[in-house]
Amino acid sequence: MGPLAGLKIIELAGIGPCPMCGMLLAELGADVLKLDRVHPSGLGLGVADEQAFLHRSRRSVAVNLKLAEGADLALRLVDQADALIEGFRPGTTERLGLGPDTCLARNPKLVYGRVTGWGQTGPLSQTAGHDLNYIALTGALHAIGRAGHPPTPPLNLVGDFGGGALYLALGVVAALLDAQRSGQGQVVDAAMIDGAASLMTGIYALLRAGLTTDTRGANVLDSGAHFYEVYETLDRRYIALAPIEPRFYAVLLDRLGLTPSELPHSTVPEDWPDLKSKLAALIKTRTRDEWTQVLEGTDACFSPVMSQKEAPHHPHNEARATFVQEGGWQPNAAPRFSRTPSRIRSAAAPAGAHTREALIDWGVEIDEIDHLLATGAIVQHA
Repeated sequence: MGPLAGLKIIELAGIGPCPMCGMLLAELGADVLKLDRVHPSGLGLGVADEQAFLHRSRRSVAVNLKLAEGADLALRLVDQADALIEGFRPGTTERLGLGPDTCLARNPKLVYGRVTGWGQTGPLSQTAGHDLNYIALTGALHAIGRAGHPPTPPLNLVGDFGGGALYLALGVVAALLDAQRSGQGQVVDAAMIDGAASLMTGIYALLRAGLTTDTRGANVLDSGAHFYEVYETLDRRYIALAPIEPRFYAVLLDRLGLTPSELPHSTVPEDWPDLKSKLAALIKTRTRDEWTQVLEGTDACFSPVMSQKEAPHHPHNEARATFVQEGGWQPNAAPRFSRTPSRIRSAAAPAGAHTREALIDWGVEIDEIDHLLATGAIVQHA
């Protein structure tokens, strides 16, 4: 039983950050009930529902929220929920009759979590966008990439998942704690642009202190420095070196058989291109796995760059069960707890796979379930 055991949360199914938040809350122990469309669209990228790992660990009820009976069912589920999360464009749930004012009037202790790209307010709040757009306005995208090259999209980790899902999960849990004390719920407005900006706080601090510049690829943490860089090996794979601190850099030099005079730990940006060229030439003399034998397990701040297919099989990941083989290799539940462990509770299932059983568990009468199935307000999928 995870630390959120006993809490009941409704997730209005969507894509990206909202399902990841639902997964996190479920694997922390909450009973998360996912209200799916009756004709689901997976992740929006052609991923079948049963292969969508973000949809694991909770049950799915297929509900047509556009029908009055479907919306009414959702509201009655809200009556007994501790929280609701949704990731639609602002105003969508209001048009469905499921907005925060309506839900909080019925259940004043409800935490209503909303995640959007631009937020619930502001001149862009009603416009479409994706992760890349949101992080572009925070300075994060500008900062990621190499000198002389355009900014590099960091997958959709910074906006969707870091700035969106994680901040929504934190906001919901914080509001749930407050609701237990105050007896009052509230709305959590988790905007990916706000979260991505928050993730940049440390980088903005470095800029303010004059320890970094606004020029991409010219700073310690963005591939400018030779001691924080990815290097190609003899077999055209890569290793990551990050001995920023002088004591760790000394370990690297020792393992490489070099002296400080041959490859100094210079913090002068003008020195970095030449030092990087020398280090790159040395790294190209051995394969990735040969460098792993020399450097891994030392304080040289070294890692081989693993592909997604390789990562689950690295000895450290195997020892910690960082990945699990359940319908394909996938990341395990995180974080870990000493007394109330988090865990993957079930595999991802097709939308509506649990309609009947989940509604019974949430107190809906069997006769009503049969009626709703007959009207098409809910659907039971195999």
